[in-house]
Amino acid sequence: MTLGEHLQALGLRGGAQKRVLQTGKVKLRGVPTSDAGREVDPADVQVDHNAPRIHPNRDLAVIYKDQHLLVVWKPSGLLSVAAPKRGSDANMVSTLARVFGACHPVHRLDEGTSGLMLVARTLTAQSLLKDLLAEREIEREYLALVRGHFPAAPLRVETMLGRHPHTGLRASVQPGAPQEAKHAVTHLSLVETLPGASLVRARLESGRTHQIRIHLSESGYPVLGDQLYGRQSDRSLRRMALHAAVLAFKHPQTGERLRFDAPLADDLERHRRFLLRRAEERKRS
Repeated sequence: MTLGEHLQALGLRGGAQKRVLQTGKVKLRGVPTSDAGREVDPADVQVDHNAPRIHPNRDLAVIYKDQHLLVVWKPSGLLSVAAPKRGSDANMVSTLARVFGACHPVHRLDEGTSGLMLVARTLTAQSLLKDLLAEREIEREYLALVRGHFPAAPLRVETMLGRHPHTGLRASVQPGAPQEAKHAVTHLSLVETLPGASLVRARLESGRTHQIRIHLSESGYPVLGDQLYGRQSDRSLRRMALHAAVLAFKHPQTGERLRFDAPLADDLERHRRFLLRRAEERKRS
């Protein structure tokens, strides 16, 4: 059933349903959503009338917190950390620090990427979590809407990432490239074939800057809306269709195994349905 149908079954109709959706009171697997049209498993839906008032898909949301760390849902368009020459622009870590006190990044998401990000609340936790990251003990998976029909068979992409000798952009480079080139491995698999596009899951083995975007583009399936590594003429989305969906790791202090699985962001899920709907309309016309 759709989320709207489920909320209706709970007695939330009309204006009441609209209010809880638009103010962050409805969560799907812990993540606030305002998308009444998405298909859901009712067991994944929580309605919390006491949840902080936010704009789903536009504001950051804290998914988990304790005295050591935070797991946060970052919206597209928000910097992860302060950027050079953009000191006046909001960033997620500084925003969290104003609420929770000192906060320290463990990894970063591109400005255009939405989804789950891990933030340490102490320098000790930051050091331990970065060690887990370096040892590849933190599981990270992304969802991407890409151009073209991705093959059914999973694809493992392994390259050295450096700078293209002519364009200066980050790219896969040949063996024997300058020492700053870094080993990168991405595991790609098809989730759903869409009209002219695909929904693809990307699992990181390493975590290099722009790794998923580069590996998808060089494989012939650029991320929709990626103006750097995709088609600059592609205006089908207002942002890059990349979403950090899964974070899983062993808590550095308690040893508890934690796993967070965020659904596709509202705007990307709506675009996915738009592609399907447009194809159906063309068939009928």
